Amino acid sequence: MNFPADLKYTSDHEWIRVEGDVGTVGVTDHAQGELGDVVYIDIPDASATVAKGGTFGSIEAVKTVADLYSPVSGQLIEVNDVNAAPDTVNKDPYGNGWLVKIKLSDPSELDGLMDVEAYKALVGA
Repeated sequence: MNFPADLKYTSDHEWIRVEGDVGTVGVTDHAQGELGDVVYIDIPDASATVAKGGTFGSIEAVKTVADLYSPVSGQLIEVNDVNAAPDTVNKDPYGNGWLVKIKLSDPSELDGLMDVEAYKALVGA
């Protein structure tokens, strides 16, 4: 299992990579493994304002459907259209399988997220 050290993680198994005031968000390698084969991503409003911990969409896999939770508050500025090849989330969750980009409204919220060691402890890795 892959755990990039340059990311922040949530207890709901989302990750965020911040560059300037924009955070790229996706689901962790652990999450995609638990979900199984991803078949569809639903992000209904590509320009929505999201709140930390609020849902911004859902991810559908062969086994289940799960909500996607925002690790930070802000404005969705880009959605990755992975539905043409939803298995990209399984194959490359930290690269081409990213889901949304969020313009952060409160960068201090990043302080409440887990670093790689805390996330590994959460998932028992």
